[in-house]
Amino acid sequence: MKRIAICASVAALTFCLSAPVAFADSQAGAALFKTKCAMCHGADGKGDTAMGKSLKLKDFSSDDVQNVHDSEMKNIIENGKGKMPAFKGKLTDKQLGDVIQFVRTLKKK
Repeated sequence: MKRIAICASVAALTFCLSAPVAFADSQAGAALFKTKCAMCHGADGKGDTAMGKSLKLKDFSSDDVQNVHDSEMKNIIENGKGKMPAFKGKLTDKQLGDVIQFVRTLKKK
């Protein structure tokens, strides 16, 4: 019984950690990205803006960014990183998932 409870707990935790992206909408994420992120990261996520170049932002299509786990990406968006402002309390979990889902669409093909 304990093994079943542990397995169920692990499965539930795994679902909770991935839930923001599991039900995400990349089109809604694109709209949010455009209004909240593109000024620095660029509309295509390449960081080719003046601000992006001065901050040496990574290209979102790169493996470096695409290999970041969703939960870590969510943490960065919520808490900020370097000069990036924190969006905790400014975006809902659904919106965070939508933005992350949009960033995933930028992966190099």
